[in-house]
Amino acid sequence: MVLKGTKVYPMLKKIFVAGAVSLMSLLTACQANADNSVTISRKGDTVELKAGPLKRTLRVSGGKVTLESLTLAGKPLIADKANEVSFQISRATPNRNPAALKPADKKVINVKATQGDGTDTLLVKKPVPTTLPSEVKWTDNRSFAGRSWNRCFDLSNVAIVSPKPGMQRLIIRARSLKDPALAGVSVNIIYETYEGYPVIRKWVEVTNNGANWIKLSNLLIDDIVIKPEFSNKTLLTPSERGAGASVVAFSHTDKTRGVILASEIPSALRAIHDNGSSGYAAEHFEWVLGPAENFVSEPVFMYAFSGDVVKTSSAQSLPMDRAVESGFQHFLKEHLGISPAHIEVQAPKWVTWTNFGPEITDAIVREQAALAAKCGFVLFVLDDGWQKDRLGRDPNKERFPKFGETCKYVIAQGLRLGLWVSCYRSPGADDFKALPNAASTPEIRRHTGKAMSFASNWHKFYANDMVFLHDYYGATYFKQDFTNPRFGDMAPGHYSRTRKESLLRSLRGLLESQVILRRNAPSIANQITHEIYWGTPGVPCDLAALKCVSQYHIPPNDYSGAGHRKRRVGAPGAWEKYKPEELRKQLIKGCMNARNRFYAHRGLPMESIEYYGAATVNWKGSLTTQIQDRQVCSWLMGAPLVYAGDLASLSKEHIARYKLRFDLLKRLEKSYGIYRNFQYSGVPAPTDTDWHWWGKLNKQGYGAVVVIRGSGGEDQRTINIPWVQPDRKYKVTSQFQKKALGSFTGKQLQAGALSIKLPTLGQEILELSPQ
Repeated sequence: MVLKGTKVYPMLKKIFVAGAVSLMSLLTACQANADNSVTISRKGDTVELKAGPLKRTLRVSGGKVTLESLTLAGKPLIADKANEVSFQISRATPNRNPAALKPADKKVINVKATQGDGTDTLLVKKPVPTTLPSEVKWTDNRSFAGRSWNRCFDLSNVAIVSPKPGMQRLIIRARSLKDPALAGVSVNIIYETYEGYPVIRKWVEVTNNGANWIKLSNLLIDDIVIKPEFSNKTLLTPSERGAGASVVAFSHTDKTRGVILASEIPSALRAIHDNGSSGYAAEHFEWVLGPAENFVSEPVFMYAFSGDVVKTSSAQSLPMDRAVESGFQHFLKEHLGISPAHIEVQAPKWVTWTNFGPEITDAIVREQAALAAKCGFVLFVLDDGWQKDRLGRDPNKERFPKFGETCKYVIAQGLRLGLWVSCYRSPGADDFKALPNAASTPEIRRHTGKAMSFASNWHKFYANDMVFLHDYYGATYFKQDFTNPRFGDMAPGHYSRTRKESLLRSLRGLLESQVILRRNAPSIANQITHEIYWGTPGVPCDLAALKCVSQYHIPPNDYSGAGHRKRRVGAPGAWEKYKPEELRKQLIKGCMNARNRFYAHRGLPMESIEYYGAATVNWKGSLTTQIQDRQVCSWLMGAPLVYAGDLASLSKEHIARYKLRFDLLKRLEKSYGIYRNFQYSGVPAPTDTDWHWWGKLNKQGYGAVVVIRGSGGEDQRTINIPWVQPDRKYKVTSQFQKKALGSFTGKQLQAGALSIKLPTLGQEILELSPQ
């Protein structure tokens, strides 16, 4: 098998050439590398996995599994032999299933939405218990590591299979025959390689076929230690609010080579450590295994990159960046199923929340939908407030006497319909009629409702409820909200045996509900918020979420320039204190916030990231057409997701401006697929004091380049475009200025032959089309 040159290291340079370096010189450099085959082979006790430049050599002997070496292009990545896998096992005393909470043991957690630090937060009125009553104690805690397993595991098995064309899988199984405490326990370590990609993916399965109840904890799926010279870390997704990054690059000190470590573990349960080991966050993970039960971990994987550090006319082009924006993204989509092509990116999108909160009505929705259609929005989302008690699926009949007619009106404007849903239910909801014990324990209360348990069969009911809303009202998008899983669940009859175990079970249930939704309504665009995925404000987007959802609403909620977030523009007694010039500054700041937050998630497909929000709010001239253009450009680092704010505050000029710009985006998306592309290597990083730009180009180099100038910098700037094909010819058009800038070869554009003028705080969308 041979690595596909258009997808992976080292052949990435065939497409993503940086600066004025010629294509042929880079191809010559590529040829000096080792062969690019992808193989798994065994010779005696030695097993070798090779994925292009990445080679992992294991020794399996006498029950012991040792990582002998891990190399990149023949150079060692780890300092010494490694454990490969490590974990802890404890035994239940007495030997039985840990007791679930009894009704008398129930505690109540009351939560209430509030504001803090300029965003939405959650007030928890009673502390969340870290442990819950149980008669079972965990004893005989023992730690295990692959390279020392021969002390307890004395039988191993190795199998190499090909599950489907282009994929190879290695299964190493170890089991104990002599240790009574481990009787019936076996451990599988599974690896996969993929034709065309420098990737080794790995996960672990632990099976308990014995009579003892045991608990698994402290699981490191890949227990390695990266050499110090590869300790130059770059977070390609954020690490914040209690959750570590899901994509982290470890580069050599000279930046010419390294690996991207990625974890498919959800939310705050993930850990990629500074030494390169990865697995579960110890403070949030444990799993109980009764007789005949097994645990299958989420995978982690390693993606190699290498190449020259190339100086361009504006910055440096790093091999890490070129890999991230190209081959790595292709791998996520092809083998993890992220951002499937058959699900449309429904954009631009407008949401009812800002300036209205939950106080929406039929009249408001009709007014705003008509205006949204005139602005050129594609998707119109009814946020929190359309439901009875702000919970469940039944409409609030006082505010929406004929909700079905309201939905039909939205759709009749030529808009897609989106609906907000939550994971809380009122006591009389249909959910409780079907599943009386579906609520979480400890009980979590919000408004008049209770948090429902994703660690139970309710997650299936929840998914099917959304399918009903899709069928009945014509909704094509769901926003799913409210904090729940992080509080834990120990209700009788639910899946979990300990509170800590329930964290992963709940998150898995949430994600499984999305799989069920997609299976039953394949065209649905399903979104989850940072709040439902952990807290308020919650955790960043990650790979685990995007394997199951179309979009992820990243934190924090940003109301920059929106004025009074809960009152309509101009409402008496609410808006007098707001000064237009200050709101104007906030609107500009909000655009920079958006670019920074998108860029912080650049390890993920940008079309899947939603940042809330671009404020469609005008108070006494606070919103200018130049700021509208800045919003359009800033959110186009991904896709135009999300806009919000009282559309009735806009003038005819504002509406016409949004329509003009959104029509442009729709044409560019239809012609080139700009939303699903993002390039950033070899150009300046986001700034609001100078110039920066990025690409939204397809594989031929056609599409858009978005250029933004901050408060400083020169009036005219050379714009290098590293991501085009050197030998193609391109016509470049300034779409905002409606000016043809000329025809160029790709090589000229890479070298910086193009220059444009912009005023301070100006912006432009350059269209690159076939000559």
